[in-house]
Amino acid sequence: MNFTWLDSNSWLVEIGEQRILIDPWLIGDLTFNNLDWLFKGSRSQDRSIPDNINLILLSQGLEDHAHPPTLKQLDKNIPVVASPNAVKVVEKLGYQQIISLNHGETFTLNQQVEIKAFPGSPIGPTLLENGYLLKDLANNSTLYYEPHGYHSPQLQEIAPIDVVITPIIDLSLPVLGPIIKGMNSALEVAKSVKPRFMLPTAAGGDILFEGLLVKFLQARGTVEEFQTLLEKNNLTTQVIAPKPGEKVMV
Repeated sequence: MNFTWLDSNSWLVEIGEQRILIDPWLIGDLTFNNLDWLFKGSRSQDRSIPDNINLILLSQGLEDHAHPPTLKQLDKNIPVVASPNAVKVVEKLGYQQIISLNHGETFTLNQQVEIKAFPGSPIGPTLLENGYLLKDLANNSTLYYEPHGYHSPQLQEIAPIDVVITPIIDLSLPVLGPIIKGMNSALEVAKSVKPRFMLPTAAGGDILFEGLLVKFLQARGTVEEFQTLLEKNNLTTQVIAPKPGEKVMV
């Protein structure tokens, strides 16, 4: 498997001879409901859109996972696998092949990669978005992706998992509590599924964050602290933290 981190939650994953673009935010700014005074993410220059994409995989319908400006620029003939909430976004943008996955459902990409949806992040009081398990059917290697640190207990039934992409840095707001669950949640999933490698996601990368909300966000944890935490718990999992745009192979 090859992984290229494209900042924030965006990844290009090469697995089973397939190129899968996960939660892409590649061009333009990131805002929520166009409230840039509240929160705005930007970079000095747009990222190049990768070539030869076989699938777009969307875990959530929020803008930092289903980013409308980026999705408008991508080829609408690329198949999309998405949470039911993210399906609403790509339907409005005119995508031609959309597969909605509820929790527990699977989709097989070109007879090479199986994708299964698991319960993921809660968005509001009633909506539970998706995490995904990807399996290379040729060699049974597996990848699990969940971008906010909410991990289903069901994962333990399919342990071990080779690679886990999840946050390792906590991000919270006073009173409201965690927005992204990092250190402790990542440790628990590591104990549960015994991955060989973990790759952190949801960190900033080459992004500038502005707005009123940013002033109140509290971050805790580092890659080094998390690797030490794994070792203290007698886990052999290795943390790999690629730089934005860097391809790593596991």
